[in-house]
Amino acid sequence: MGKILIVDDAKLMRNIIRNTVLEGEHHEIVEAQNGEEAVSLYKEHRPDLVTMDITMEQCNGLEAAKRILEFDPHARIIMVTAVGQEKILAECVRAGVSDYIMKPFTKERIASSVSKVLQKSEMS
Repeated sequence: MGKILIVDDAKLMRNIIRNTVLEGEHHEIVEAQNGEEAVSLYKEHRPDLVTMDITMEQCNGLEAAKRILEFDPHARIIMVTAVGQEKILAECVRAGVSDYIMKPFTKERIASSVSKVLQKSEMS
């Protein structure tokens, strides 16, 4: 169980991630629709995990991830990205994100990534 911040400008994608993450689990979910909101909500809620879309208006996922990691170097962030964004994804990994998921993703892939990253945070 943990607190998870889901960041995506598409409500449908936030719902898909929410429904995938919540299956059989009891996580507290907070949602943001852009990077600015993500940074603000991260500071307010201090979630155990963030899923972050890369392509968003009003502060993209890379910039938001960098700002969150600057605020909290131990933040656990999973980037959610589309094929063709490998260059940006490489920059995200260098910035310190915990994992990434390529769209379209399977429920198993996102559930596995969330579980893996949350287990790492429990061990540290």
